[in-house]
Formats: sequence, C-alpha cells, structure tokens
Amino acid sequence: MNLRHLIPFFDNSVSNWALEARLLRWLTFIWLFVGLIMLFSASYPVADARHDDGLYYFKRQLLWVLVALFGFNTIVNSPLQKILGQSHWFLMVFLTLIFVTLIPGLGKKAFDAARWIAIGPIPIQPSELIKPFLVLQSARLFGNWERIGWRVRCGWLVIFGLVLLGILAQPNLSTTALCGMTIWLIALAGGLPYKYLGGTAIGGVLLALLSISIKEYQRKRVMSFLNPWADATGDGYQLVQSLLAVGSGRTWGAGFGLSQQKLFYLPIQDTDFIFAVFAEEFGFVGSMVLLALLAIFATLGLVVALKAKNSVHRLVAIGVTILMVGQSLLHIGVATGSLPTTGLPLPLFSYGGNSMIASLIAAGLLIRVARESSEAEVVPLRKPLLSNGQRRRTFHKTRN
Repeated sequence: MNLRHLIPFFDNSVSNWALEARLLRWLTFIWLFVGLIMLFSASYPVADARHDDGLYYFKRQLLWVLVALFGFNTIVNSPLQKILGQSHWFLMVFLTLIFVTLIPGLGKKAFDAARWIAIGPIPIQPSELIKPFLVLQSARLFGNWERIGWRVRCGWLVIFGLVLLGILAQPNLSTTALCGMTIWLIALAGGLPYKYLGGTAIGGVLLALLSISIKEYQRKRVMSFLNPWADATGDGYQLVQSLLAVGSGRTWGAGFGLSQQKLFYLPIQDTDFIFAVFAEEFGFVGSMVLLALLAIFATLGLVVALKAKNSVHRLVAIGVTILMVGQSLLHIGVATGSLPTTGLPLPLFSYGGNSMIASLIAAGLLIRVARESSEAEVVPLRKPLLSNGQRRRTFHKTRN
C-alpha cells in the first residue's frame, strides 16, 4: 500500500478519480480538519484540569485519526465487491462484542451505560464500529431482496434485530434509533413493500416508547426537553447550558477559543455537545457554513447513488449519506433543543477513536462507490509525461 495515499496533497492517483470521488475526498478532509481544530478548543480546559495537559485529548485524537486514515485509505483503494464479501464477518464480530459489553465485569460503564470493552488501555465501543458494516450488510440484503429466499431474508432480519436489541440493552437509545432508521431507510430505498416497512416502523416506535417508559432517566430527558428551564439546575441543566452557548454566539461568534460555556459550565463539551461550543465560537454564520458543508456532502452522496449502476452500490451510498449527515443533524438538533438530549457524537468533530474510525470508514465507502460508479475515473485530468524512449516508440508506431 502506498503510504503517500494517506496525505491528501501528495496522492497523484486522485487526479484520475471521478469528479464526485475527488470532491467527497476533499470535503471529508476539510470536515476532519475543522473538527480537529474544534476539538482542540473544546477539550483544552477539561484536559488541563483532569490531566494537567491541555493537549491530552487532542493528541490522543490525532493518534486515532492516523489509525482511521489507514482504514479510510484501505477502503478507498479496495474493490467494493471484496469489501461487501467480508462485511458480514465484521458485523458478526461486533454483534458478539455488543453482547459482551452486557456481561458484568467485562463491559466498561460510563454514565450508567455499559457500552465499552477495555482491551488494555484501548477502549472499544462496538456499537460505534458496527455502523458502517451495518450499512454494508443492509445494502447487500435489500439490494438482492428479490434474488434471495425467505430463509436468508429472515435470518438477516433477526440478526439486525439482535443488533438493535443489544445496543438498546446497554442502554443506548439514541444509537439504537439511528441504526434502526438507517436500516429502515435503506430498505425503503431498496423498494421493499410498504406493508413490511409500515409494520417495522410501528414496531420500532412501540419499542422506543417501551424503553422510555421503563428507563426513568430516558423519561426525564424527554420531559426536560419539553421545558428545560423548569429544572435548569437538574434534569434540564445540559440543555440549558447548551442553549446558552448557542445563543451567546450570536451572529459572528465569540471567536475561536473564546467560548465561556466550555469552562466547566457545559457538560461533556468535547463529545455530545461539541456543536454548542462551535456555535458559541463561530456564531450563526459559522453554523450555517457547517450546515452548508453537510448539505453539499448529502447532495454529492445522492448524486453518487443516482449514478451507481449496481443496486447494492446505490444503497451503500444512500446508507452512508444517511449515517453521516443524519447523525450530524441529530447531534445539532440535540444541542439546539430541537430534539431530546441524547449521547450521539458529531462525526469527525467529537472526541473518540471509535467514532472517528467508523466515520472515516463510512466516508471511504461513499468515495469508493463514487470511484466505481463513473467511467470518468479512467480518464486522467492531465496526460502523463512520456520518456524519450516512449516518445520514439510512439513516433515510429504513428509513422507505420
């Protein structure tokens, strides 16, 4: 593997890619670069207080980025058919790890939820890492729906159900909802009959209501979302502080690094509420630029999906677009009080190696689909320079 492919400015092969693939690649790197800058600002105070090193979280994130870029590069330069052929193994491994997190003593708890497994000093969050492979396997199933039997269909639907139930049992309602909606929308794009889709949607809503009714903290989150100011120092504290941060940004923002809410007022400001810090520092204008970036990414994703000649490839593009843009909008919705408070990271912004790896692998899948969906990749933008010997051979062939 050519390590120069990891450096965006020095990968000469990119000039031969399809236009959508090149645009998505640069957009992903811009998204990543802005996210790292934002993480530096949001995490510095808490890292300095906890570890006496303001760069603690930023340096760890850089290491995760290097690991994630290796996965990104592998995906971008590998045939999609080969990746699809291996996706079910990764899905089964991460499904097993999801249930391992539920075993007392093996699952690592945070905020009363067992979502991690500690392998030495490395925390593994299988519910994050499974996302791109869930997209791949969903596309593979629903893209070939008419060509496979009911035994295979039901088998994979049961596995998808186990994934959702395992994540919900951690408990992690927000990730369960995101994964469930992604699978459902891929099935919708795959052309499944509405009677199946309608029944599944009703079942999903009932399952979410049941979880909210059983889990008291989820019920409190929903109630505090309706009126966070009623208990501004209790259940509504996170949302109130987030709204104060977003409102303080006004039109142009307080300026990079000048957020006041990140100074131990806004909880978990480097993960679940990093957009609030971004909005405070860059204001309404900066927030609109970020939303425009998401809109461009979504538009390019849909263009790639429409150009894809293979139905499975088309569903992969749709699924990745839903995953990346949908999760971002859900995160922003929570930070602005438009949705109940949940624990979804902002892709390529929030601190966390598992989220970074999953996000860059997903982006790599979309770029790979773009590369395989257009004949433009075989047409280089610039003609390669010929050596003197090649020029002479070409000249003689032309004369003959």
